[in-house]
Amino acid sequence: MTEAELLALHLVARGRLLPTVTVDGYAAWRVGPLDPSDVDRMRRLGITREQLDPVADRLAREAGATTPFADPAPHHVPRLREWADAIAAEHDRSARVSLRVEMSDEALSAVLQVHGMTDGVVADAAHVWSGAAFGHGERLDAVLEVRHAARVWPPLARLLELAVPDRLDLSDDDVRDLLTGGEQALAAAGVPVHWPRDLDRDVSAAAVVGGTELPSFFDGVLDFSWQVAVGGEPLSAAEMDLLAEAHRPVVRLRDRWTLVAPDLASKARERVRKPLTAVEALGAALTGRAHLDGEWVPVAPSRPLELLRDKLSTTESVEAPAALTATLRDYQLRGLRWLARMTELGLGGCLADDMGLGKTITLIALHLHRAAGPTLVVCPASLLGNWEREIRRFAPGVDVHRYHGGARSIVDTDGFVLTTYGTMRVDAGELSTVDWDLVVADEAQHVKNARSDTARALRRIPARARVALTGTPVENNLSELWAILDWTTPGLLGTLGEFRARWAQPVESGDPVTAAHLSRLITPFLLRRRKSDPGIAPELPPKTETDRPVALTREQAGLYEAVVRETMTRIRDATGMQRKGLVLKLLTALKQVCNHPAQYLGEPDARLSGRSGKLELLDELVDTIRAEGGGLLVFTQYVAMARLLERHLRERGVPTRLLHGGTPVRRRDELVRAFQESDEPPVFLLSLKAAGTGLNLTRADHVVHYDRWWNPAVEAQATDRAYRIGQDRPVQVHRLIAEGTLEDRIATMLAAKKELADAVLGRQDGAELTELTDAQLAELVELREAP
Repeated sequence: MTEAELLALHLVARGRLLPTVTVDGYAAWRVGPLDPSDVDRMRRLGITREQLDPVADRLAREAGATTPFADPAPHHVPRLREWADAIAAEHDRSARVSLRVEMSDEALSAVLQVHGMTDGVVADAAHVWSGAAFGHGERLDAVLEVRHAARVWPPLARLLELAVPDRLDLSDDDVRDLLTGGEQALAAAGVPVHWPRDLDRDVSAAAVVGGTELPSFFDGVLDFSWQVAVGGEPLSAAEMDLLAEAHRPVVRLRDRWTLVAPDLASKARERVRKPLTAVEALGAALTGRAHLDGEWVPVAPSRPLELLRDKLSTTESVEAPAALTATLRDYQLRGLRWLARMTELGLGGCLADDMGLGKTITLIALHLHRAAGPTLVVCPASLLGNWEREIRRFAPGVDVHRYHGGARSIVDTDGFVLTTYGTMRVDAGELSTVDWDLVVADEAQHVKNARSDTARALRRIPARARVALTGTPVENNLSELWAILDWTTPGLLGTLGEFRARWAQPVESGDPVTAAHLSRLITPFLLRRRKSDPGIAPELPPKTETDRPVALTREQAGLYEAVVRETMTRIRDATGMQRKGLVLKLLTALKQVCNHPAQYLGEPDARLSGRSGKLELLDELVDTIRAEGGGLLVFTQYVAMARLLERHLRERGVPTRLLHGGTPVRRRDELVRAFQESDEPPVFLLSLKAAGTGLNLTRADHVVHYDRWWNPAVEAQATDRAYRIGQDRPVQVHRLIAEGTLEDRIATMLAAKKELADAVLGRQDGAELTELTDAQLAELVELREAP
């Protein structure tokens, strides 16, 4: 690309285009209006407007357009010449102007300069009006330029009242106005402002946080004040006082006149701000900014805060405890060192490794390393047995007690106490009487709703440090991340309302700058490793995920269309909560029809064979997998469907086991152990919500998702029951999808991340779909022919 083409492209990108009509009467574009800097660049490059205009004309046109100035083909429009000439007279002048600020005896004035647009000559207005430079045309255009500039900076109108508009005396208010937007407005209008070189403008301000010592992280505060610097050197207290007492925008600092914007002067006057909590101050040190008076401001941390910030990025020299009867993998040892550092500082943290990477053993190692008192583990009921087995296996001799069941009581121990979220919610008062060293929230996504009774109860239990364990720190939105980190490190992210306004909304709207700052803020407090990360779990075999489309039977198709027809009629006549309820009822009914007519019709004892495409495919998968000696997990979100599958497979002679939310804890442990130890494992039927987390079922090498969940993260957690450390065979994941139905469209949208997928992913129960219009909803649920 030539220099002329590059310059023309730059001018077009800035909108520097004017319409014209050629001598022959054809519509065309030419560059303009030009700034003095544009003319100077043209002169330096030896480029003329005649070289730029054809390039600009070509760039401004669009293929397929038909209007005179957009169509690549020429349009003969002599009738538009007068219109184009009027635009040129208004915008394309022979002279442009600028302002040169001068200082004399502390007084400032602005000298009007005239720039010739053909020869690049610059002259003061006094010389132009005296006839020493330029002529009548340039004088007229200069006046027009000043009149135009006065629209964006009104003080310039005073020049037009002078016989010779050569100099404008600037009041302090004029200078302040220039410093608070006037200069930028004039520059946008093509009138640059040039300040004296001996007038220092290199003045900046940063918020300084911290002191010589750091208090406790959860009950101390740190100083927060403004520090003004000139030339990068902070002002002394006396200089700050001088600046604060000054009432003019020009101040004498360090033997130089300094131009100080009003906002900088006000910061010197009101330098002491409301103190920050220690955790807020640490967050400011990590991100380099703090939220003050409705905006983000740069922050300079004190030396102790800098040292703490640096310490968060270093690795403790911690080895696996001698009492641990296991060899930690490298990434598990790194996790232990990270947790040791964070809990030593009393800051807490969230270990967010993928399911199956060994968060439990890492936490057991942390307890042994600290040896500082009892550890309370709060987990789903289904994981109590797993925690007890893992502790007895990897930390033999360490006390472990279950605080669960009707006869539960607090024990005096330095070991582990295990309880469930439900029990903790009821007995938070009793549990809060113990001097816990660690409180651990396993599967911490259970308290992702900070307003829930469970989350509130968990916050009542004190501890020297808190650790959250979860494979999915964010399932639906960033507020869930806030709920977890605000428990482990209270105050780090502000209140929930502040977090949503300052962080979540900008990030979820695609703001990369805010996302980068948020990442810097949370990275020290959240350790996230995935199985796919290099070097994390190289021994894991491959995983294959397959969508398996199935056709509806004739009975299913008839039921599906009938449900859509009947319910859509009611939805169109409903409003408000009634409409939302009907939409959710429709979505649930259609998913049940896709599963099996007997589930939708509530027929627990009816004939099952030959009525569902999904069931027929499941039979084929079961026969093939069993013939190969494989193990199979089948997940469904409906317990009623799981019971139908259990009866159907039993009638076919296929041994099955069923685990759901109503299965007692000890029975769950028995089912899991029997499946893992079986030489010929049966088909394990599992309720998605009750068994989708925490369980170790590596005896299975196939996973079937019989029906789709609204949130793919929940499905991924369920898959990880088989795909985790200890799995030595390739894992195949089968997602059964009814063709041409709601399930088909949801699967497509989840995969393609289209606009409607955002609504589906927003909540795991599909509630956002209730906000769809009738037309959108009808399109979503319409039964279509399979491709």
